[in-house]
Amino acid sequence: MKGRIHSIETCGAVDGPGLRYVLFMQGCLLRCQFCHNADTWTLNGGIEKSVEEIVEEVKDFLPFFQASNGGVTVSGGEPLLQIDFLIELFKALKTIGVHTALDTSGGCFHSSPTFLKKLDELLINTDLVLLDLKQIHSDKHKTLTGMTNKHILKFATLLSDKNVPVWIRHVLVPTLNDNQEDLIALSHFIGTLQNVEKIEVLPYHKLGVYKWENLGIPYPLEGIESPSNEQVWEATQILKNPSPIRN
Repeated sequence: MKGRIHSIETCGAVDGPGLRYVLFMQGCLLRCQFCHNADTWTLNGGIEKSVEEIVEEVKDFLPFFQASNGGVTVSGGEPLLQIDFLIELFKALKTIGVHTALDTSGGCFHSSPTFLKKLDELLINTDLVLLDLKQIHSDKHKTLTGMTNKHILKFATLLSDKNVPVWIRHVLVPTLNDNQEDLIALSHFIGTLQNVEKIEVLPYHKLGVYKWENLGIPYPLEGIESPSNEQVWEATQILKNPSPIRN
């Protein structure tokens, strides 16, 4: 079984607990205006690697995982587009005692019996899901990412129903998803989930703008700056401690 890989970070410290081997998968259906990895969008980019190759590489890092409570995170792109590969990879990693994390936007989630059966098999071998919730309102989500979020919210609820541990991530983009009303609504949705262990607000940045330029794609957020530390703190407080929704 082979997967199409965009890149690998061997000592990541921000995508899950501890030190982590982070595998960035190729391919994504969303077209987020703030994406810093636009070169992961195409499904046929990157390189192919087998499950066996990756597991052998991971074995070299086992002492670091054990010392830091780390493990392997599969990110993207959107890793669920290669769910068959993920199932085999996570199964193999569990046989050597590695903590597994899935970093996903849920953008390709759907309710077909075939997909749900595969998802169940994957989640059995998944210790943590890092779930990126970009915008709570469906119309605004479509503007921001090119796709509505109705299926993504269903995915979040399914993870809660199955009691899969989740860290919620929200990239804070000034003028697009940082107003108080949207954050309060998102917080109330998060409050309906029973499996959330952590909420992270990540500041929008422009480190990946050069990738848009290299691809010849106009960057849509020209002129929008990163939020301040105070704005990130305030958004974090709202998501963790929402105000009542006023009718």
